[in-house]
Amino acid sequence: MESRNIKDYGIGVMDSGVGGLTVLKQLKTICPNEHYLYFGDTKNLPYGEKSKNELIKIAAKVFDFFQQQDVKAVVMACNTTSATVYDELKNDYDFKIYPIIQVVSKVITKDKSLCRIGVMATQATVKSGKYKTELQKYNPNLQVYEQACPLWVPVVEHKITNYDEKEVIESYLTNVLSFKPQKIILGCTHYPYLLNKLSKYADKNLFINPASIFAQYIKDDLQKHNLLSEKNEQHIEYYASSNPEEFKENAELFLKIETLPELIEL
Repeated sequence: MESRNIKDYGIGVMDSGVGGLTVLKQLKTICPNEHYLYFGDTKNLPYGEKSKNELIKIAAKVFDFFQQQDVKAVVMACNTTSATVYDELKNDYDFKIYPIIQVVSKVITKDKSLCRIGVMATQATVKSGKYKTELQKYNPNLQVYEQACPLWVPVVEHKITNYDEKEVIESYLTNVLSFKPQKIILGCTHYPYLLNKLSKYADKNLFINPASIFAQYIKDDLQKHNLLSEKNEQHIEYYASSNPEEFKENAELFLKIETLPELIEL
């Protein structure tokens, strides 16, 4: 039997729900020949409220699933798990692992004109201090202000529209703006959905949506390691750990998907 070329192995993309589709959307455009497996862990949503130990167990199960599918890489399109579990699991698997916080921080800090950066993220990400640690690793003089926004993921994931904008949007943003940042990182893949609301209170150009930065880095790295698929086709599989119908409906916030995700109960 002919052995498979590792270039043709899949790329796993993981998130707690549909937010990571912002990264997949970029990847499928700039790496059009790949086989993608997207896992939305809707059963355990939101990750931002969970402890580090809980997140390690959850992420390990997702990684184990991807390993069974023979992937060549896993994209952690989830800031919370990048912050809390990447360092714990990175040496336990044979595939390449791309954590969004570590990658984005490395790329953003190449702009040496930046002195003050705000980060809006989940409680778990902010509690970890990972953005600050990673950003200052490359630029020790960079001042970083991190703001937890625990209400944002439920608002996006459950398509809530009748919320108090002052409480949900303005209160968090006011804290960050008082820091006078040159840029604000939307440190959760769900958050770009709120960009139109945020731009009512601050210039849209102030905000960084990390998805395109992240996807470009992944493409460049796969290319550098001769891992980009040369097949002239794209294949995407979707998986959810609960409510596939709701996942498909909510996915349209970021990316229209044609097929119902397969239910995988980890």
